[in-house]
Amino acid sequence: MASPKLSAKAKALVDRPVLANVATIDAAGRPQLTPVWIDHDGDELLFNTARGRAKDRNLTRDPHVAVSVVDPDDPYNVLVVRGTAEPNEDGADATIDALAKKYLGVDTYPLRRPGEVRVNYRVRPDAIVMQS
Repeated sequence: MASPKLSAKAKALVDRPVLANVATIDAAGRPQLTPVWIDHDGDELLFNTARGRAKDRNLTRDPHVAVSVVDPDDPYNVLVVRGTAEPNEDGADATIDALAKKYLGVDTYPLRRPGEVRVNYRVRPDAIVMQS
């Protein structure tokens, strides 16, 4: 079965510097929700984190994820993507810098910690809902 596709309206929302919320499941089986910077690559969502953070630990154990993006100009314009998150460290430093440019207007991510290893998570959608 083919993966669902992001609509042009969904892509336009994600192209803006709006926060997304990423839901993962912690080791005790409870939901864990984190606001993140978001982008898309075609029909897949992309977010970035540092190795060892809660969402990274959760997704390493269980890659199921849900992502929601709410339009700050119209709170009834909402994108929800459920799927599987796949990690990749290749290009992750460049991704966080690109996200810093999008969200902060700076060329280099200013909050990087010494020795920090960044990782990209690509969300392969199982279901996409765009409400407006």
